[in-house]
Amino acid sequence: MTKFTRALYSTTSLGVALALASPALAQTAAPAGPPAAAPTPDDSSTIVVTGFRAALRSATARKKKAETVVESVSAEDIGKLPDNSIGESIARLPGLAAQRNGGRANIISIRGFGPDFSTTTLNGRQQTTSNDSRAVEFDQFPSEVLAGVDVYKTAEADHTAGGLVGSIDLRTIRPLDVGHRVLAIGGRAAYVDQKLQPKSKDKGFRVFGTYVDQFADGKVGVALSASYMDDPYQTKDWNAWGYGNNYAGGGPKDYGMNGVKSWFESSQLKRLGTNATVQAKLSDNLTMSVDGFYSTFKENVDKRGWEMPFNCGGGCGHDQFVTTTFTQSGDNRIATSGTVRGTPVIENYAIDRKTKQLSLGTNLAWDGHNGWKALGDISYSRTTRTDHNLETTAGLGRALPNATATVSYTFTDHGPEFVSNYNGASSALVLTDVEGWSGSPVQAGYDKVRKSHDDLTELRGEIEREIGGGFIKAIKLGADYTDRKKSVSQDEAFLSPPNGALTAAIPASQIIGTVNLDRGLGPIIAYDPRAIVAAGVLQFIPNPYGASQGYNVSEKVWTPYAMAPIDAALGSVQLTGNIGVQGVHTSVKSTGFSKPTITDDYWMVLPSLNLNFRFPNDVVIRFAAAKQMMRPRLDQLNNNVGFGVDNTKSPPIYNGGGGNALLRPYQAKAIDLNIEKYFGTKGYIAVQTFYKHLDTYIDAQAQSNTFDYSGFPKPAGNPPASPIGIFNGPVNTHGGKMYGVEVAGTLPFDTFSSALSGFGLTGGFGYTKTSVARYDGRVTQIPGYSKFVANLTAFYENNGFSARGSLRHRSGFIGDFVQFNGNFDQQYVLAENIYDAQIGYDFAAGSSLHGLSLYLQGQNLTNERQATIGIIGSPDSWLKYQTYGRRFLAGATYKF
Repeated sequence: MTKFTRALYSTTSLGVALALASPALAQTAAPAGPPAAAPTPDDSSTIVVTGFRAALRSATARKKKAETVVESVSAEDIGKLPDNSIGESIARLPGLAAQRNGGRANIISIRGFGPDFSTTTLNGRQQTTSNDSRAVEFDQFPSEVLAGVDVYKTAEADHTAGGLVGSIDLRTIRPLDVGHRVLAIGGRAAYVDQKLQPKSKDKGFRVFGTYVDQFADGKVGVALSASYMDDPYQTKDWNAWGYGNNYAGGGPKDYGMNGVKSWFESSQLKRLGTNATVQAKLSDNLTMSVDGFYSTFKENVDKRGWEMPFNCGGGCGHDQFVTTTFTQSGDNRIATSGTVRGTPVIENYAIDRKTKQLSLGTNLAWDGHNGWKALGDISYSRTTRTDHNLETTAGLGRALPNATATVSYTFTDHGPEFVSNYNGASSALVLTDVEGWSGSPVQAGYDKVRKSHDDLTELRGEIEREIGGGFIKAIKLGADYTDRKKSVSQDEAFLSPPNGALTAAIPASQIIGTVNLDRGLGPIIAYDPRAIVAAGVLQFIPNPYGASQGYNVSEKVWTPYAMAPIDAALGSVQLTGNIGVQGVHTSVKSTGFSKPTITDDYWMVLPSLNLNFRFPNDVVIRFAAAKQMMRPRLDQLNNNVGFGVDNTKSPPIYNGGGGNALLRPYQAKAIDLNIEKYFGTKGYIAVQTFYKHLDTYIDAQAQSNTFDYSGFPKPAGNPPASPIGIFNGPVNTHGGKMYGVEVAGTLPFDTFSSALSGFGLTGGFGYTKTSVARYDGRVTQIPGYSKFVANLTAFYENNGFSARGSLRHRSGFIGDFVQFNGNFDQQYVLAENIYDAQIGYDFAAGSSLHGLSLYLQGQNLTNERQATIGIIGSPDSWLKYQTYGRRFLAGATYKF
């Protein structure tokens, strides 16, 4: 029995293990407001359920009405979705998983595939993003300002945002749907069980409030929400530089670490999120909705660590192997212990990130009550982000003639442990280029400011005509237009000792203490590099390379579509669904630094079909077929291509790399087949299968020999006769497939016996397999792809008391990690099991505290690591090992 199987069995057996407050899980769109507490008409029980159980019942009842394959999460009540961000709630849905950043679930994978294969909308409107890709970072959205989330796994013609494996729609409260006045306020305190650095915090707080009301005899509704968070995050982070072969005089399959670094990272995250919605029924035919969302996100990160080269062929100070022991690991041998003499570097870094996101939208919906309907929608989204990175390095001198440390290491089940004789807190440390890698100027640090602006305007119009008495229920015609502009600028500078000196002293007044690193590396000096730079201890020397990394990408997309809803009786079976088609025209313009502007235009035709066979015995069989697409990352479309002539080839050829403004989207033909069995509205079991044939894929790290340089300026001298040369960067490839199966369900135990009322399980399990060829024909793993994902929540809820136990599992996958230059480094992330817990109490009606809810949460209870390895098939090749600590929260919500 595997570790995951034992964990899953244990959680199921306990039944009432404590867990994080998890939202309602189901495979249908949930209502915009809170779920109804009253039983639905086909319930045999007359017991009124509330809270989590009511949310599950509401979601299950609506599952039968879904026309597509959808996973949903909805609030138990207004203001009662108390995850740190909506990402942690989404990660509990069947077939979905999260990649953690600093312990936060901010990147979501659908069906085992990363965020580059899905899109995110807010109230159906496309959104700008805070990073260079199209992936929304979900920790930008406070859960309290949202009513729920729908994750669409199959395509419909009137869903125009794209998505190869799905799309995620965040929903805010619709005040007219709520139908009554609500005032909800709440707060909570947070505690993380590791405090790693001087002046860092291990305690935080969060406050939020929501107001919903209706006026003018229910014809005007207002919903206002706000949430403010000030939370600490603490990370222990160890990294290897990578693994080189022929290590320590060994053979081609003898690998070892080229270098190591160990960090403690403390961050303080402050986020204000607000949302306002006004709905007005202007007449019996016309309804208007106006939405506004604003979020400001500030994160200040202090990183302090120890770094030392192990194996650089004499080019990294004075690295010298003393002893090395190899252990067989897969097909290779890994150096799992040894002693190295070298020159450590003590590093104090600071990262300050500021992000502002604004989203505005207006919708007019007209219903003639005579079979005609129409809508118009206009929206605007803007995200600005500034990342300021300061790096400073210290040691005992610059390029010293002798090694300054002897370090031994031994591999364990959590990476290497060390024995070091180096004093990283010595008063003799100075600011300098310790290894002597820089020439002039001497580089004792680096300063980089990266700014991005992302603007998107979307217009949408649609008209629908009902058709009675036939197979086709209605005809819907519409068009969507988006105009998006993404710009990135970058300023960089060397930080050098003043007046041409080789070193600079660290002022005693700037030292704030020491950081005691784990793994046997001992204490290191701690100071604030922001204060060091502000005091003029190091001087700025601009580096023009930074400006060359800026780019502008403009993308205009015109999507006309037609869709026909289906509703027909086939004997005792009711058939519903839709058939439709999109025509997608895309125009791209990309401008790089001192590079020619490149433009590109292309069409795609995307048909879709959804059929739902609804049997009288509470069985629904769903079939869907579609052509799906997902656009390239915006940074992949940049036009910063550097190239030259490779005269070592005969004849000489062009050789370069960078972005590729001529990329085409991922495209696939998809088929889904689902079988769902319901138990009234109390619960369900569903089996979902899918298959996708990939017609077009993007190899993000290709080395193509078919790139055409004819549109670029020719170099001086004798350029190659042919414009076709080698290109290192993203290119389109052909061929591939992915398929899988998911099992999901919600099972309240009172379905089987009234004696078990209040107990239940909800969750899902997904298996995905893929085979995609790279540019050279080799089969690759797609970033974000996990073969297995699973989640399980065991719950008990009765008489106001609630207890939940939750497990999230994700098998190994290729993860994207942001590097200092803004690019992504791909590493293989090992499987994770994450346990959360919650207990809570809601005061009953009639009590003086009615409306008050109390809860206590524990997150990441086993302090699960995030670990990566450098060589797939060699589990001992540790590359990264991070732990985030356990997080505990105590809070209350009061609804008037």
